[in-house]
Amino acid sequence: MRDEKKAVCLMCGKPTSRPERGRPPVYCSRSCQARAYRRRKQRLPAPGVPVEPPEARPTDVRARQRRRIAEAVWRIAAERGLDAASMRTIAAEARVSLRVVQYHFDSKHALMVEALRLLHEENERLARARIPVGMADPRGLLRSLLDEFLPLDDQRAFALRVFAAYYARSLTDPALAAVFLAAEQPLERLVADIIGAGEAAGGAAPGLDRNHEADLLVAGATGLGLDVVHGRRSLAEVRAVLDYHVERILPGA
Repeated sequence: MRDEKKAVCLMCGKPTSRPERGRPPVYCSRSCQARAYRRRKQRLPAPGVPVEPPEARPTDVRARQRRRIAEAVWRIAAERGLDAASMRTIAAEARVSLRVVQYHFDSKHALMVEALRLLHEENERLARARIPVGMADPRGLLRSLLDEFLPLDDQRAFALRVFAAYYARSLTDPALAAVFLAAEQPLERLVADIIGAGEAAGGAAPGLDRNHEADLLVAGATGLGLDVVHGRRSLAEVRAVLDYHVERILPGA
């Protein structure tokens, strides 16, 4: 005797048509069948654990493209200087169309500024991973910080070349200089704070002006790092000079 019980789709609950012969279908459509297959492929939650809807994946295509274009600016700046960085040249280096570059950046100046900002962010991220946290050892912390100005690896050497290109361009571009040579001096303040921690611990030389010493160390490390890039000095010579000044400022730290 035929079972008159109504058959419904296991996915959406809609009625399914009963064939004259054979077993009734368990899904009302191929779409529901595909959804069921995908669900079986997913890991089932533990019993009693509420099922949360999956978070929407952020759309980061725009950010990746902007980063790709900025990296093209870095390579051109390091190898040929910013004077060679036309919008068309940047597009070719990034392997995107000129229209894509113009879509993301209204002007070449806006692109230059954004590329510099992203490079600062990248350097800060890498430096934070390399520099020990805390002021327990002011002298060791100061040495680690000054190392970030030196071309100790390919990444830092590359960044120094890019910054040198930006500095040269800023001499004739007041708008870019306003961004590149900002009034704030966070590195100098950080170095002054480290020297201050050494003073508080009784390990600093007497009669220091921590701000003047910080200005000298940052400017000196920057210039010495570029000397190494140019091949004018060796890395060992430069580190010996910086160690001398760190030892002079924090002899007992």
